[in-house]
Amino acid sequence: MNGTSAIMAVSESYRLFVLEQLVRVLPVSAKSMFGGIGIYAQELFFALIAGDRLYFKVDDSTRPDFEHLGMEPFRPFGEEHAMGYYEVPADVVEDVAQLAPWMKKAVGVAARAKLSKARRAK
Repeated sequence: MNGTSAIMAVSESYRLFVLEQLVRVLPVSAKSMFGGIGIYAQELFFALIAGDRLYFKVDDSTRPDFEHLGMEPFRPFGEEHAMGYYEVPADVVEDVAQLAPWMKKAVGVAARAKLSKARRAK
């Protein structure tokens, strides 16, 4: 097993817990990918689980919410390669009332990104 796979490994108990929390807000599906889990809502890739941490897709409108709380971006390839996903605070994951608006914003970010990509392709 290479280092990236080991870092991204997800325990079954954490995977089940997160998916149970998320489906209390919106229907989701999950797919294994590179040792982690990709999470989709309405066919939009809006979240991932890696290393027993949940990350939501962000853009310039939502990134400050995560940074304000000191949350870190997903960096599967080292410090200089941050991706457009930030770790969700544990207390948010544990409380569906807090989780719902964060999750809906992440799905919105994914929808805007998909629309923007489709417009660029034309």
